Amino acid sequence: MTGEMRSALVSVSDKEGIDRFCKGLKANGYEVISTGGTHRYLMERGVECRSVEEITGFPEILDGRVKTLHPKVFGGLLGRRDLQSHVSQMREHSISPIDLVAVNLYPFERTVSDGEVSLEDAIEQIDIGGPSLIRAAAKNHRFTTVVVESRDYDRVLSEIETIGEVGPELRAELAIKAFQMTSSYDSAISNWLQERFHPELPWGDSLRLRFEKVMETRYGENPHQKGAYFMDPGYSGISVHGSEVLWGKQLSFNNIYDIDAVLDILMEFPEDPCCAIIKHNNPSGVAIGSHGAGSLIADAFERAFNCDPISAYGGIIGLNRQCDLETAERIDQRFFEVVIAPSFEEEALKELMRKRNLRIIRTDRPVVGNIPPDHRVVKVKGGLLIQTMTWPEMDASGWKVVSRRPPSDEDLRDMVFATKVVKHVKSNCVVMARDNCTVGVGAGQMSRVDSCFIAGKKAGERAKGAVASSDAFFPFRDGIDTLVEAGVIGVAQAGGSIRDAEVIQAADEHDISMVFTGVRLFKH
Repeated sequence: MTGEMRSALVSVSDKEGIDRFCKGLKANGYEVISTGGTHRYLMERGVECRSVEEITGFPEILDGRVKTLHPKVFGGLLGRRDLQSHVSQMREHSISPIDLVAVNLYPFERTVSDGEVSLEDAIEQIDIGGPSLIRAAAKNHRFTTVVVESRDYDRVLSEIETIGEVGPELRAELAIKAFQMTSSYDSAISNWLQERFHPELPWGDSLRLRFEKVMETRYGENPHQKGAYFMDPGYSGISVHGSEVLWGKQLSFNNIYDIDAVLDILMEFPEDPCCAIIKHNNPSGVAIGSHGAGSLIADAFERAFNCDPISAYGGIIGLNRQCDLETAERIDQRFFEVVIAPSFEEEALKELMRKRNLRIIRTDRPVVGNIPPDHRVVKVKGGLLIQTMTWPEMDASGWKVVSRRPPSDEDLRDMVFATKVVKHVKSNCVVMARDNCTVGVGAGQMSRVDSCFIAGKKAGERAKGAVASSDAFFPFRDGIDTLVEAGVIGVAQAGGSIRDAEVIQAADEHDISMVFTGVRLFKH
């Protein structure tokens, strides 16, 4: 450490660890300067420091809105010490260089996470001086260190104690982090104001996306690709990063993608014990527990598995109720990659942990969609596509019966169930269901008739007496003929084809029921 006195400007909203950090700075020859609340906090804890007012000769004004916006502060931050003109001007105006800035910002995001927050309260949590200090120090990082996260305090102190200063590599790393933080902060404010003032177009004319890295995945979709998982810091709903991995090796890129898909399906059925099994981002089976022998969630798992046991191999299991021992024992009989549930009975967890390669994830809260759904963003060459992800209610009372034969109450119930599932299956798709359980899924085909054929082939004898839901209209009657041949007795579809009359005629010729939902449910 050199004998030269250095200075550090400290102004933090989150004061965790700041007193210890400042004591370490002072022990290494730094003079500490701080603002209002931070100054009081440090002095109360025995950390001697100067106030910004002593440096600027000007008091805080406007209820603290103006504290550090002064040439004595920003000249000290932005002055280049390798330019004689800068050095001369700083001497002329009695501006001392500032060597380190430790700043974090008003908690805007935490404030607006309360849906009832007033506009006035939100506005008061928009930090002005803090981002300006951070950006100035980061711009001049050749000479000034900027610290915006308390987890970096120890790294900075260690380097000062080891080599007498913060080295250029760490200063550059911290500067990048600082600009990322101010960019994220500004995005949070602009996005919230956009949604507040223009809820009909929540993304406006300029889109700012904000994500923070959770982890690097072992690889991407394939071993030759790199991958990473980033989180939206403003999202408080159910998610992978908000859950706890209780057992198993690190989640892969594909695991995370499929877990997200299984959570989406489970949120469709919050009132009932439900199991969904995902394979390659499509459900191989979805079921609600029936009131047969055993627990409802164990029954839901068994019924979902039996929809397509071959495809379920190596899949992702999602449960929306606690995993009990009976369910765990049934899961343990087969090979799966992941099981996710709100909680696990102690004995169930022990049973599942016998599988070395099974990842076990606990959400620690109900799997329900209690906040508005995220927008969906898709990267395309040179840009992005974005769309809202709100859906009409699956209310059969608004559906139109177009066939001579009306659906029974049981058929209509299963049509609603199948339609809730179909919107989570890659298009073109058809889902067959009976007794609140999928029996056949035809996903991702270029022609709808092929989806019908695949769903029927998967269902086999279980298609007899089942209903089917399609994610869009039938362009030709051949899809209906194929479904009927498999054994389907009712069809729910969007309607809207130029050949609707022909398709309805096919339903009447086969004496099956058909309803138009009026809603297309493509998922590309």
